[in-house]
Amino acid sequence: MQATKPVKAPRKQRKRFYNAPAHLRHKFMAAPLAPELAASKNAKALPVRKGDTVRVVRGDHTGFEGKVNRVDLKRYRIFIEGLTREKVDGTNIFISVHPSKVMIKNLKLDDKWRKAIVERKKELALPEKEKQVAKAEEKPAKKAVEVKEEKAVEEKAVKKAPKAAKKKVQKKPVAEKKKEEKPAVKEKKPKAAKKPQAKRKAASKTKGGT
Repeated sequence: MQATKPVKAPRKQRKRFYNAPAHLRHKFMAAPLAPELAASKNAKALPVRKGDTVRVVRGDHTGFEGKVNRVDLKRYRIFIEGLTREKVDGTNIFISVHPSKVMIKNLKLDDKWRKAIVERKKELALPEKEKQVAKAEEKPAKKAVEVKEEKAVEEKAVKKAPKAAKKKVQKKPVAEKKKEEKPAVKEKKPKAAKKPQAKRKAASKTKGGT
């Protein structure tokens, strides 16, 4: 089956919803599981089927509990045993309820395909629990590594302290050498005094030539 692109236009969304195929309509009939049932089955919601025990959570019939008598995929409604009303002519009819307004209290697992779905959800939930346990075990190990790193940094700082003192002692003779070398540079000044004599000679030649 070719994958369809998601649609944002409301009119197109409604069109797809009302013209959806049966396998998608079945998914639209999903209802949340009771907290106890959800914990045991590792699932938050499942499609409602005939034979499931449900309880109405919202609407005029809140609190009513019973077995699902019929599932209407065409109208997206379910019918619960005992939830009826009397017509004007005296006949009783079932009241339709949307699956989003009920909570599944008990699952009917006679179907092998439904059992396989529930088991698969359990298997998918196991790796997540194992990851959480592994993370909890890794946290104290990381703390121990951090403590070791801090100790190593402190030891390095203690070892580097005497080296810094030796460097300071070595710098003193270097400064003295520089001071001794400076007067030797000052003694070379008489050589620079010859330059103005050359300029004077050049100036005298120019005067004689003119």
